[in-house]
Amino acid sequence: MRKIGFRATLALALSATALACAGHAFAANDASNITLVNTVMDAKLAVATFAGGCFWTMEHAFDDVPGVVVAISGYTGGHVANPSYEQVSTGTTGHVESVEVHYDPKKVTYTQLLDIYWHRIDPTQVGGQACDNGDEYRSMIFAHDAVQMRQAEAYKDALERSHLFKQPIAVRIASAGPFYPAEEYHQHFTKKNPDYYERYRIGCGRDRRLQAVWGSQFEQY
Repeated sequence: MRKIGFRATLALALSATALACAGHAFAANDASNITLVNTVMDAKLAVATFAGGCFWTMEHAFDDVPGVVVAISGYTGGHVANPSYEQVSTGTTGHVESVEVHYDPKKVTYTQLLDIYWHRIDPTQVGGQACDNGDEYRSMIFAHDAVQMRQAEAYKDALERSHLFKQPIAVRIASAGPFYPAEEYHQHFTKKNPDYYERYRIGCGRDRRLQAVWGSQFEQY
């Protein structure tokens, strides 16, 4: 039987009570600064897609970046259409938990987003991040065009040449494919459920690992 991790156990419990919570627990939090997923329809915006372990944490990394309109948690890279969280969590659909970042390129560049991404993961960890291990947690960059592909590959090459890490860089770069937004209770999870998220993040030890990997550079991101 597949082992259920700390984050997965918490998420499944929230999934079972999501409708009941919607009327009171979620309403208790300040959602005034949350952009709804279905409101993003601006052709002037660019899109970037990143995967680096738990999508709650990846979304959180981009949520309040100036120039980012919305970061959407979801699934990509798999072979099943419209997968559910439960399906993806089995590790058999090929999907990876990811975040689709809609941003204004006049206010923030793709290279700046890459900078944030790399400093919010351990680039050397294979098949996950911190306590989240499994195929669905693998770290990947999904490029939406040739320019993004070149910039992503150039950033990775520069890190490899820097010799900052003793182990090989495990992050893969691939062309973006279909992206499926995750269930509503996953969207903006850290803003709607800060206490739950804090418990997960401390329990998972992600900050401790990032501090060990990046040192003072981690504090800048």
